[in-house]
Amino acid sequence: MKRITLSLLISLLVLPGLFAQEKDSLQFKIDSVNNSLAYKTGTIELESGNAQLKVPAGFRFLDRTESRYVLEDLWGNPEDTSVLGMLVPENAGVVGKGSWAFTISFDPMGYVKDSDAGDINYDDLLKEQQEEARAVNEQRVSAGYEPVELIGWAAHPYYDKAKKTLHWAKELEFGGDSIHTLNYNLRILGRKGIFLINAVAGMEELPRVQASIDEVLASVDFKEGHRYADFDSNADEVAAWTVGGLVAGKILAKAGFFAVLLKFWKLIALGLIGAGSAVWNFIRRKKETAAVPVTDAQEPTADSQV
Repeated sequence: MKRITLSLLISLLVLPGLFAQEKDSLQFKIDSVNNSLAYKTGTIELESGNAQLKVPAGFRFLDRTESRYVLEDLWGNPEDTSVLGMLVPENAGVVGKGSWAFTISFDPMGYVKDSDAGDINYDDLLKEQQEEARAVNEQRVSAGYEPVELIGWAAHPYYDKAKKTLHWAKELEFGGDSIHTLNYNLRILGRKGIFLINAVAGMEELPRVQASIDEVLASVDFKEGHRYADFDSNADEVAAWTVGGLVAGKILAKAGFFAVLLKFWKLIALGLIGAGSAVWNFIRRKKETAAVPVTDAQEPTADSQV
């Protein structure tokens, strides 16, 4: 009896230390990834060439190269060369509890007419999108990605006709995960296309994301000649889709199968951080890239100079 009691006592003394070491190791991995990224603040010249981004207070900016590392290598999303950057909250990194971010892209689809904005039945539109998401799941799984279920609107679509901005949010379930993902979609209409700003977060982050919407929408400033009001009906191309089409996501269909796959971003699963594979592969790639010197025979590529 004393031997059992002693064993229990040893376990009580040792196990907390082991748990603490494991917790410290996990936090070290998380901190290593978050600290390895080159965050920027201030005014950013976006690669699309038609706008500037004034990084909002409380956020930091990651350029195209860093953003693709996060989205593709860490979070396990399909490749997407259209991403211009990401806005990451100062108090939340790209991995770890409470992580979330806004992705930024530009689609030169042309001038989007907004005459239908007040006539859309968004309940019917939601049902259509749920059916489309289920229909494409077989292709997603065949391509090595998790199936996606569109649970519903996390925020009802809203179009600001004066500011030419549109936003809505979807609640998504990836592969039966009990932790649902929030995809909050923002669109800023311009003369020759739209900026797509998508918040990727857990559903628990919805209040924080919503509190940032106005600030983030105001952070993108089209340059003179590129604004919605600069449209020239005699010279400019009109987009194939209106505001309703943007919410429906059907604009992506013309780009083919992989555009459909990219309709939904997902966050990294916390279990992957614990396993360490995605994290350490990421860190090794970053270190190897930084260690390679640039010589006359090896000039930086356009992507590396973002």
